[in-house]
Amino acid sequence: MKAAAERRVAEAAARETMTKAVRTLGLPIDVDPGKALLDEIHWTAGHVAWLRDKVQELQDDDLVWGRASTEVGIGPEGPIDKTTEKADASVWYQLYLKEREHLAKVCSLALRAGIEERKVKLAESQGLLVADAIRRILGALGLTPEQQELVPVIVPRELRALASGNA
Repeated sequence: MKAAAERRVAEAAARETMTKAVRTLGLPIDVDPGKALLDEIHWTAGHVAWLRDKVQELQDDDLVWGRASTEVGIGPEGPIDKTTEKADASVWYQLYLKEREHLAKVCSLALRAGIEERKVKLAESQGLLVADAIRRILGALGLTPEQQELVPVIVPRELRALASGNA
């Protein structure tokens, strides 16, 4: 009986640990590596911009001088409220530099993986699908010869406007 109780307690502790880990780290998901890399670039660029703002908010002295440690509480000799300062780069600046380094790294990985080339190929294949759909639509409309002569002028113009955001 005692062994079974100990096993139940151990299982409950293991379940609690697993639940905490899932809440903290999440569960695995299916992801396209190229998309994950681009997502990481976007997130990291956002982090860099946010940290840059934090660093720019610092006063000159705060950039290289700041709190190293703080002790507050009750010690053997009574109340403690002690702050130690030292010359060192601000934690915001250190985080900013690390995040910039990470951004450069993931951008380099994306370039080596040919992400931009894949995006161009995807756009080209989507363009071919759109062009084919337009041809089928125009063919099904039974246009007059005069209307058919306008197609090579109107369709490219409207697609260019769409691509430039002026549609």
